[in-house]
Amino acid sequence: MRDFVLGEQLIDGFLEALQGLPDAQVQSSGVSRVGEPAQNHDTQVDLKLGQDKVTLLVEQKKTLFPRDVKQLLWKVRNGPRDQSHTGEKRRAVSCLIAESISPGAKDLLREEGVGYYDSGGSLFLPAGKIYVYVEKPPPKSQLKSMRSLFSGRSAQVLHTVLNRHEDWLGVSEVAEDAQVSPATTSSVLMDLERFDWVESRGQGPAKKRQLVHPGALLDAWEQQLAVMRPPALRRYFVPSVRTVELLERFAQACASNNAEYAITHETAGQLYAPFLTSVSQVHCLLLANPAAYAVLDSLEAHVVDQGANLTVTDVKSTGEMLFREKVGDVWLASPVQVYLDLMRGEGRARDLAKHLRRERIGF
Repeated sequence: MRDFVLGEQLIDGFLEALQGLPDAQVQSSGVSRVGEPAQNHDTQVDLKLGQDKVTLLVEQKKTLFPRDVKQLLWKVRNGPRDQSHTGEKRRAVSCLIAESISPGAKDLLREEGVGYYDSGGSLFLPAGKIYVYVEKPPPKSQLKSMRSLFSGRSAQVLHTVLNRHEDWLGVSEVAEDAQVSPATTSSVLMDLERFDWVESRGQGPAKKRQLVHPGALLDAWEQQLAVMRPPALRRYFVPSVRTVELLERFAQACASNNAEYAITHETAGQLYAPFLTSVSQVHCLLLANPAAYAVLDSLEAHVVDQGANLTVTDVKSTGEMLFREKVGDVWLASPVQVYLDLMRGEGRARDLAKHLRRERIGF
């Protein structure tokens, strides 16, 4: 019953969007309930814009990802091309509506000339002389789902499949590398399948997946971080020391106190793929525990609002520093992590990020 009510609400929103078009006349056949006579669509809408008329054959889904669209396209392509309406023939156009439609799914639907509508108000109708394209922000449910996928332990799974994008991986293997539960890993991998970013083979416990579009996943992660709240920073000034010397002293202090850390942002980017002429501060991820405070005390670091040469982002677990690499005596965050951190910056930081992606990441 709940799904039927949501379906009615979705149809109501769709009809309201159509009625809001200039000079529009809209007539709907209503929403089909489960168990009604089989048909190729859930509802039919007759739309007239000015002198142009079209029949929309509407199918409802809860969500639409690229994989879903590819599975539905055969049905759409083989559907009826016209409909009878009070003795006249009207062009018939397939239209998919859903509570949320991913960006990749929308791209596929536009390429195939299939209409769509989501609960955020985005609308696409390609019907001969009638062409409507309205793009609005994603619905809240989609934004929440995306934030969840690209944060916390789910992000550790994404980090793992990006780092091992050339390998075929099973759930237990990814879970171990990502330091998360198999249940979380399985859920994230299924999401990646829906986005059509991974290929799979086998079934059940033997099922393995390979990330075939690492660039698309990294782009999506970067875009999502742009609308998420950045992590809190603690800014310090360490007296009488240049940046290179500070990096060496910080690494030595961490080693002496058994503190877990990873250097990121410009300092790490420069060590991975030199690009900038100079770097003014050291930025690190530091596991928050007594050892971390011992490091700061040994450096005589004091908190400042301006003029910092050491910036610290506290992390709660080593899972937030996956795949760090040791360069000389210094631990650096993974190239993927450094890239994402740099892209949250501005100006030359973003230029360094793009250089790092070309030279070191490669996708």
